[in-house]
Amino acid sequence: MMLDMLMESVTLASATAATPVTQWWSTRDAGILGAIGGSVGGLLGAGLGCAVPLLANRGRARGAVLGVQVAAVLLGVALLALGVAALALGQPYHVWQPPLLIGTVMGGVMGGLLPVTLGAYRRAEALRLEAEQLRREG
Repeated sequence: MMLDMLMESVTLASATAATPVTQWWSTRDAGILGAIGGSVGGLLGAGLGCAVPLLANRGRARGAVLGVQVAAVLLGVALLALGVAALALGQPYHVWQPPLLIGTVMGGVMGGLLPVTLGAYRRAEALRLEAEQLRREG
């Protein structure tokens, strides 16, 4: 009984593996998507890397900076999920690798730096309150 079930699952697995998978995009398209996605993600990270010291440390544009950073984290998570889904569905390497890589880097870096950005805004707010208190007392 157990051997029959094992043989049936092996036969089912080999039949499933033998069915051809229609790739979602070609290797050329993957190169273009990876180049554009990586470039846009890198420029977005560079922009936020400049915005945090210039804006967050002064307490300016909190909604815009945090909104862009959270959107980048969500986009990274979505790309990561797309890459994992493509891998799970048996898509070729050139289909699952670009979204998996870009999603991991974008979600990881932007998500990892979110506490740094929030801390910069908290410090700016604390300095603003301290300066206001000193003005009232002085």
